[in-house]
Amino acid sequence: MPISPPPVRRWRPEYIPAYLSNGLIGLRAGPIPLIEGVAIVSGLAAVDPVEKGEGFGRAPYPIGGDLEIDGAKLSRLPRQAELVEQRYDFANGELTSRFAFRSGETTASVEVLTFCSRSLPSAVLQEVQVRVDRPCRLVITAKVDPTGISGSWRSRETTTPDADQPVVDGSMLWETHGGLSTCGAAYITRFEGGDGVERHREEHDELAPLSTSYAVDARPERSYVLHQFTSLVPSQAHHEPHRQATRLVGMAAQRGFETLRDENRGAWEQIWKGRIKLVGADQRWQALADAAYFYLHASAHSSSLFSTSMFGLAYWPNYHYYRGHVMWDIESFAFPTLLLTAPEAAHALLAYRVQRVQAAQRNAAMHGYRGLQFPWASGPRHGEEAIRLSAPQLVFEQHVSLSVALAFAQYVHATGDEDYLREKAWPVLEGVANWISSRVVKTERGYEIKEVIGIAEQTDPVDNNAYMNMAATRVLQEAAAFACRLKRPDADRWNALARGIYLPIDKGRGIILNHDRYSAADKGVAASTPEALAGLFPVNYTVDGATERNTIEFYLGRVSEFVGHPMLSALVGTYAARLGNRADALRWFEKGYAEFVEEPFSETNEYSLARFPDKPRVGPFMANLGGFLMSCLYGLTGLLLSPAEPAEWFTRRVVLPTGWDAIEVDRLYVRGRPARLVAREGDERATLELLPSDA
Repeated sequence: MPISPPPVRRWRPEYIPAYLSNGLIGLRAGPIPLIEGVAIVSGLAAVDPVEKGEGFGRAPYPIGGDLEIDGAKLSRLPRQAELVEQRYDFANGELTSRFAFRSGETTASVEVLTFCSRSLPSAVLQEVQVRVDRPCRLVITAKVDPTGISGSWRSRETTTPDADQPVVDGSMLWETHGGLSTCGAAYITRFEGGDGVERHREEHDELAPLSTSYAVDARPERSYVLHQFTSLVPSQAHHEPHRQATRLVGMAAQRGFETLRDENRGAWEQIWKGRIKLVGADQRWQALADAAYFYLHASAHSSSLFSTSMFGLAYWPNYHYYRGHVMWDIESFAFPTLLLTAPEAAHALLAYRVQRVQAAQRNAAMHGYRGLQFPWASGPRHGEEAIRLSAPQLVFEQHVSLSVALAFAQYVHATGDEDYLREKAWPVLEGVANWISSRVVKTERGYEIKEVIGIAEQTDPVDNNAYMNMAATRVLQEAAAFACRLKRPDADRWNALARGIYLPIDKGRGIILNHDRYSAADKGVAASTPEALAGLFPVNYTVDGATERNTIEFYLGRVSEFVGHPMLSALVGTYAARLGNRADALRWFEKGYAEFVEEPFSETNEYSLARFPDKPRVGPFMANLGGFLMSCLYGLTGLLLSPAEPAEWFTRRVVLPTGWDAIEVDRLYVRGRPARLVAREGDERATLELLPSDA
């Protein structure tokens, strides 16, 4: 079973509430989830009130509520509530919150179970169980609440057109700030509380949260249970989202709480068959891997129409400048693990790019290039550039197209889907290869890519950024190989271009330089960022053994100033392992990943708070947790996807961090079949065993 975080019994002010998601709906549920929480819906867009550009829009909180004992309300007296325990169940994608609410001499013990359904992914379900220690008048309320979020009502209904009785408890149409989109919400409640229950809905106040209350003369010997089903639908998914939400929540209620809960548990059981097991590592490392795996898969779904963002579908008001955009983090760091463990979810991430190819084509044209240039920060509606205006230099950060193209190539290698190659992958690979062709400049040194900002995000653009040129070469090689398979005439041209792309190398020391102006004497974070190493892994640019070793040794010797920053820090342990240094591999994974993980729920922060304690808590950061999982699944095992037979995908000897005996995965998906991966420390090659289709 996966290792869930320890239960929280004392809430601290610096904590961020627990994150639940199914890839379409994301929740932050506070320690008393009825009265504190945030909801995000994939694709829902709003004008950010600070940056004034397109970003995510907050949705009405779908699992709000209240509790009343003899006239005393939890929402008005939150200090009379005390957290007893909040507990994740990573195995089943559930959150259980237990708290006590006291009024006078009466105490209500409350247990709240919450989950986002994976089988009906537009639905969130919640069960509230209440017991009291003495007779009292008890009122339990369920709410769908837009209070405190930017936007406005478009519609609020507690009746159903052409029906004598309401089909749902209520529905609403909420318009986000700036009017970019709307969110439909509908909910149904069911109450188990014996006889004499009085039900009341807020039907008259057009600006009040949707709410249904159940009042009962409560007795200590019995339990009172409220089930709440809520559906959230963005206007990008349906042009009448509140009506579609009504249909979907009606389906949820008809199927029932326990059925949907069982289906959700079954879906997570299948997901966990791809668990990355760190054999021999202490339990702490396995817990870190399990948490990363949980948050990654919680944030992606085969039904997602809008990919996922740098924090998945997580948000809390202390978050800063990331506003739900789709960026290179997804294809570079989140996609590779999903590709082998949840390929249908990986397919959905790529579908977002396929459906927005025209925006990439227009973006390339506006920059004066041909082909496809995917934007740095892709907006949820149309896939157009949405990066904040306060960072104008980021228009030079153009390597996102290379990550997108390589992800499409990886998908074809992993699945062997020739139809997908022809219909979906090829147009993207061809478009990005043509963009590279128009982006390079022919000089006496070969083909150069000038004026770019690389992973280190230098203040000023540089020429021939190593990561950019290495990734561009790999895209051209992949595109040329696919052109041969499809009998297209482009292969020779792209292969020649790939051979001619200039790479800055210090020939005296035999190391790849981060860019043309790079000097070993340079100081600072940008100079210590191992951009060239990212070209070796995960881009898999091939160089001779001596150059690879010299380059890794050089950057590991100066990487200390960088580690603690996001993205590449999680990969550094892999580079040490490639040198055969198991102790350094463990040390760098500690500093480059473990120190990013924060209590109480093992969420991965953007920065290491051990190094940067003043940075905000903003997790789960997909690039960091995805980078760690990718290091375990690909980097340490030597797995390199290619057109070759899967047994030939392993390219190097297995070297694992000190104390790790093996990495095992019981079920990956390879070429349409399940497969088992075993990578034992010291083996010349890891093994991938194809299993029967029903395994």
